[in-house]
Amino acid sequence: MKKRAILLTTTALLCAMTATACGTPKEISIEKCTTGNPMVADNQNITYGGDPSILVDGDTVYLYTGHDASTDEEVAKSIYNIPEYLCYSSTDLVNWKPEGTVMSMEDVKWDSNDTSAWASQVMKHTDPADGKDKYYLYYCSWDKTGKQCIGVAVSDSATGKFVDIGEPLVKSSVTKPNTSTFNDIDPTAWIETDADGVEHRYLAWGNGMFFVCELNEDMISIKDVNGDGKITNGKIAGEDDIITRTDGLDSYTEAPWIYRRADENGNYYGDYYLFFAHQWRECMAYATTDDLLSGKWSETDKIMNPTATSNTNHMAVFDFKGKTYFVYHNGSLPAGSGFRRTACIVELKFNEDGSINLFEESAAGIDGQISTITSMDGASAIAHETFINSSVDSDYPYKNVKLVAGTVKSDSNDFKWVIRPGKADVKNEAYVSIESENKPGLFITANSDGTATLSQDTKASDASASNQTFKTVQGLGDKNGVSFESVAQAGKYLTFVDGILTLTDGKDKDSSTFIVKNLE
Repeated sequence: MKKRAILLTTTALLCAMTATACGTPKEISIEKCTTGNPMVADNQNITYGGDPSILVDGDTVYLYTGHDASTDEEVAKSIYNIPEYLCYSSTDLVNWKPEGTVMSMEDVKWDSNDTSAWASQVMKHTDPADGKDKYYLYYCSWDKTGKQCIGVAVSDSATGKFVDIGEPLVKSSVTKPNTSTFNDIDPTAWIETDADGVEHRYLAWGNGMFFVCELNEDMISIKDVNGDGKITNGKIAGEDDIITRTDGLDSYTEAPWIYRRADENGNYYGDYYLFFAHQWRECMAYATTDDLLSGKWSETDKIMNPTATSNTNHMAVFDFKGKTYFVYHNGSLPAGSGFRRTACIVELKFNEDGSINLFEESAAGIDGQISTITSMDGASAIAHETFINSSVDSDYPYKNVKLVAGTVKSDSNDFKWVIRPGKADVKNEAYVSIESENKPGLFITANSDGTATLSQDTKASDASASNQTFKTVQGLGDKNGVSFESVAQAGKYLTFVDGILTLTDGKDKDSSTFIVKNLE
């Protein structure tokens, strides 16, 4: 018995060393992407935060979000629970430092609850009273009358703490006639000096209606344009203090963001861009004008369809080190949704005439690694079926998107993937999770019925992580390739069968063997 035990142990060691010789495929490790989108969280370190905004202050970029804290029960009832504003800082847009809470809604006295830290933007400006730089957090929440208002809080630092001024800056009683109780949300601001040396401080906001005004030099009060001692709302610049400018903005929904292009010396030129959420589910769009208060709006152009994981969206557009960037949110983290969002970033490209083409969201973002997964002969590549994200809420979440044997096409992102550390165990070098590049938050998933589909992880459970994790082993049909064994269903491999990616026992070794190639 002792000799037999020694023999079995020796055989086990040999099998472990030469795996494939004993019928067990040898585990291998392939390169994984740990960067890219989301900007400040990943599948293991989850902090939800939506409605992103950006402040560039010298060589540092600050990202602000509302902290999405909705429970499963609140998500099921479509309840936003956003108790505070969070801040992150970076000097390279890749590495982000958590700066913590910059303002809690518990410290705001005029609001009706402490869970409505809706969209915000921070601006830096010199305080005329003492000549020191201060930071102004424009935000929105519900007041005690049950209507949304625009608030403002002040800090000596970009990272807070911000202290509210004690009352709303904009009340819905001023922006009449209201079309809803939440017309006054989503503030955005812009500061510039015109050709005559006059500084203008613009504030804009609105859901369903778009409002814009100028601020006084103190940044916490609206400019009384006609000097009549009261702030009024209307449509005539020079007569009214708050201008309603909805007319001409096609299907304007909410989430405005003011932006203007600058040359290499930082001088602004050309028209103003107003980016905003468009239609429902929310697309991203823009229009331009030569005057924020009275200029005619250009035709609205859509630049992003609804995301694959969130019903809302909110952008920030900014320049940093010679490039322009577009920040938005989606629900791509595990259990993410329109109530559990996360900030993402892509570079924004302008055409020569200043227009912007329609673009897709991205899992790789500005620094992540994109890969293709092809058959050994390169004739076929794993791709998801082509589709435009639906505008119908009932079509979500996506759980059963077909995976096919496609052809690598230069004009399509459907065959591009981001290879992540395995959700089931990020420390296991042989584990990977495979995320769609253009449908972030959707992963190749092993289903209990033996199929493989592209699906969102809506539960953030151990089971869903296991379903979206594969063990990389030496290619069953060619040792120079790789095969993907399901962690949830041991012995089952991703395989091309009649042009469809599915799970099999791997007996068709060639169809279960792939080449992973990293793109430039």
